[in-house]
Amino acid sequence: MKKAILYLNQFFGQIGGEELADHAPEIREGLVGPAMELQKQLGEGVKVTHTIICGDNFMGSRTQEAIETILGLLSDKELDIFFAGPAFRAGRYGSACGNICKAVKEKFKVPVITSMNDENPGVEMFRKEMYIFKGGASAAAMRNDVKAMAGFANKLLNGETLLHAEEEGYFGRGIRSQIWLEPPVNAADRVIDMLLKKIHGQPFKSELPIPPSDLVPISPAIAPEELAKMQVALVTSGGIVPVGNPDRIQSASATKWGKYDVSGLDDLKSGEFMTIHAGYDPAAANADPDVCVPLDALRQYEKEGKIGGVYQYFYSTVGTGTTQAEAARMGREIAAELIEAGVKAVILTST
Repeated sequence: MKKAILYLNQFFGQIGGEELADHAPEIREGLVGPAMELQKQLGEGVKVTHTIICGDNFMGSRTQEAIETILGLLSDKELDIFFAGPAFRAGRYGSACGNICKAVKEKFKVPVITSMNDENPGVEMFRKEMYIFKGGASAAAMRNDVKAMAGFANKLLNGETLLHAEEEGYFGRGIRSQIWLEPPVNAADRVIDMLLKKIHGQPFKSELPIPPSDLVPISPAIAPEELAKMQVALVTSGGIVPVGNPDRIQSASATKWGKYDVSGLDDLKSGEFMTIHAGYDPAAANADPDVCVPLDALRQYEKEGKIGGVYQYFYSTVGTGTTQAEAARMGREIAAELIEAGVKAVILTST
């Protein structure tokens, strides 16, 4: 009999909610939460022997430690396939599922399967690394999402012929394979058929799909004499916030942004501001937050007359793991505030 193990976060692992998101990794023998449905869908040929549980914050802020701990917990276990989630639209959970699946795949050389909604940032982060099934937006889709993962797992373990990503239901991994049509149709006939459909406005599907790129045009330069009259705003995706993170911006896969008054400040002091970004070493930014949000440099430019002033608020969020859709939404919201305030120049800093 084949052996499987499932990874869950603290909520679906029945530990608790957000207040227990720092829960350290643990392993439990047998079935916990969604593992019961997974076992039902897998049938008699595969046994879910253990459930791994880890808090989303623990995995997000102490990723390497969490991964190493979990790999250690798995080191003496029999394992033929590894599951994580489903993660639905939960960004931190999706990132956690992707990180642990990638590590397990590399360490133990077994197939890994997870499920996420198309708006989960984990999809773009990890789709090339593993099978990520197209899941629902919330736990209401749990049964269907688990069923899809289990059905595909059985095909994998039984050595059955796998269809392409769209038919199987997972996000494409960018892998192209040659297939033979039954009955055979030569390339000339296929391309003419597509051309005729295109000419007549009929739907057709390319055999070489190219993902679209969202290109943002570069803004025109501001002349120095104009800049000397303008207020300049500071915006960062580097996670600089007042100590305590009053807006509870997520350290990864952010869906929130904050704005903070600097009208009476000449620089951002250590102990008053900090970074909550989980994607880089915070030591330098915590020692001097101006390295990420250069308020001190802009104040100097203001004194020298190079800029007209510094806008009274700076805006902050976290970029790591954040989906393009969420980033675009937050960008639009921040831009709308700045435009309404009459700000025409912005410096956007990252990490």
